[in-house]
Amino acid sequence: MTQIMPASKNLSPVEFQHSSSSYINREISLLAFHKRVLAQAKDKNHPLLERLNFLIIFSRNLDEFFEIRVSGLMKQIDFKTITTAPDGIPNEVIIEQISESAHLAIQEQYDTLNHILLPELENYGIKFIQYHNILEKHLDWIKHYFFKQVQPVVTPISLDPAHPFPRLVNKSLNFIVSLEGKDAFGRQIELAIVPAPRSLPRVVRLPDELTDGEEHYILLSAIIQQHISDLFPGMIATGCYQFRVTRNADLTLAEDVDDLAVALKDELSSRRFGRAVRLEIANNCPNSINDYLLEQFDLDPQHLYQVNGPVNLTRLITNFDIPELRFKPYQAVIPKALRNSNKIFETLTKQDVLLHHPFDSFKPVINLLREAAQDPNVLAIKQTLYRSGPNSEIVQVLAEAARNGKEVTAVIELRARFDEESNITVANLLQEAGAVVVYGIVGYKTHAKMILIVRREAGKLKRYVHLGTGNYHAGNARMYTDYGLLTTHEAICEDVHKIFQELTGMGKLLKLKKLFHAPFTLHAQLLHLIEQETAHAKAGKKARIIVKVNALTEPKLISALYTASQAGVKIDLIIRSICCLRPQIQGLSENIRVRSIVGRYLEHTRVYYFHNDGQEDLYCASADWMGRNLFSRVETCFPIEDKKLKKQIIDYGLLSYLKDNVRAWELDANDQWHAVSPKDGEEAHIAQQVLMQQRTLPTTA
Repeated sequence: MTQIMPASKNLSPVEFQHSSSSYINREISLLAFHKRVLAQAKDKNHPLLERLNFLIIFSRNLDEFFEIRVSGLMKQIDFKTITTAPDGIPNEVIIEQISESAHLAIQEQYDTLNHILLPELENYGIKFIQYHNILEKHLDWIKHYFFKQVQPVVTPISLDPAHPFPRLVNKSLNFIVSLEGKDAFGRQIELAIVPAPRSLPRVVRLPDELTDGEEHYILLSAIIQQHISDLFPGMIATGCYQFRVTRNADLTLAEDVDDLAVALKDELSSRRFGRAVRLEIANNCPNSINDYLLEQFDLDPQHLYQVNGPVNLTRLITNFDIPELRFKPYQAVIPKALRNSNKIFETLTKQDVLLHHPFDSFKPVINLLREAAQDPNVLAIKQTLYRSGPNSEIVQVLAEAARNGKEVTAVIELRARFDEESNITVANLLQEAGAVVVYGIVGYKTHAKMILIVRREAGKLKRYVHLGTGNYHAGNARMYTDYGLLTTHEAICEDVHKIFQELTGMGKLLKLKKLFHAPFTLHAQLLHLIEQETAHAKAGKKARIIVKVNALTEPKLISALYTASQAGVKIDLIIRSICCLRPQIQGLSENIRVRSIVGRYLEHTRVYYFHNDGQEDLYCASADWMGRNLFSRVETCFPIEDKKLKKQIIDYGLLSYLKDNVRAWELDANDQWHAVSPKDGEEAHIAQQVLMQQRTLPTTA
């Protein structure tokens, strides 16, 4: 057992529990998760192209980390805001720690790319041509491509008194060029900026005649660098260095806006030119130019990241058709209850149906809506939409239902980060079809996942409900693990109806019978459930808590878990990304184990289990255990009461994940994550693989 941290040896367990030392900083914890994703790129148990994909995911994650989390810290520093985080660490210190850790991670990222992945890809005939490895046989083709495809759309910008440093778009690829000579107007220009056209592909496949039929790709940056002097006739380019600036991309909306959609459109345009937070530049760029760019972007040297390769690895995404280098295809199944039935309403009248994506298909959700859209007995459909593009089947079916005369109500959360523009398009599409579209509650994101269908049966109205832990997005349902419950349970359906009333209408808080919901009852109920388990432990009864969420940051819940641990409650936390709780500290949290699963699919289920003296209370939810989910969002938490479905989630959605000894990481008392591996004589257990295998068995329910 790891002992209490040295800095806190003089504190009693109670004092430590209520001190800032008992919390891990959320930004540092989130960066640690991104590094766990990066580690997958070196894991030879993954197919090669999947390892490249993990490297790209890390790059994309890090972009958002700087755009949102680091930018938030820098904004607080700029405005001299005193930190209110429970860990109590000053923002300046956190920025320094992030810089140190991120620099090491990015160095590891490019070392992995250059020394592991690219050489291994070459063994399969896949090669990326960068500027330093252009061959003589490539030159004619590159020249032709440059003058026909690139030069006509490139706009070089000289840096002189008449041409100040340009406003460069967030995360755009640019080149800074050092020059000698005079231009057509006799000006002595020393520096210029060349923005790479965003309309051009960043990776271009070379023709087969140059590659002997192998898949060779050349980077757009290499093509531009090869012919950079041709953009400045009569002058000599003495240096050309790619760079990219990352900017604050968070949106701020006033709570007294007249029209949320209009206000959001205005804010979206400013996202491209927010405050700079990171500068990435080629590692061969002279210090004088580095300093010049840092000055232009008002950044300190700690925000400079010199990289040995493309400054935007997310654009390395290419469709390679080499099955042996990919995960073996998995075909999601239809649950047995729905497999042989074309009438979902009849099935749900008889029993609840549980969906566990991506192991179970997302089609039953779409089919439910499609059947409702076409059924003359269906009167109304209500649904929340958080991330659903305009081309999604669900949006198209909702539009069809509206055109068929159904009363369709869509609660669309316009502010789903980085999907704002898409959601505005969805709202317009549904409104044009005749649906009623509302944007939820200003100041509270609508993050709940709910469908409510009202159908006339035998002269009475009957409700059908879908509740989920994840978004109504078919693409996500193939990559994220999520639960969905299809039910006609009267109390649950009535609760969902009341929540829709809250979202679309006016009135006082309505009391719910089965569901907990944020921002009203969920936090208090979670505290009650933890305290109930603590009381059982103090009474000498068996006490157990298992929580599976994406993040745990809320201080009161963490403190309650510490108290439960001290009472003897056995607590297992399966946290995908951020965990601010410190486990395994003697006298405080020795009964708490924290693990994270990073595998083929992104873990996204939210499940809460409480032993409750043998009753085994089990809940699925749309909410993580974060302050924003519990106090600033509309969230739902719903019970799983059917014994068969409850056992299915406990066995395969919780206990199996606690046995995973291949894709799991565990957190120690010193904030360090350690990869788990099978012990001597122990069989390998991969929870996601078990679920795939379980679904392919003939007896699968």
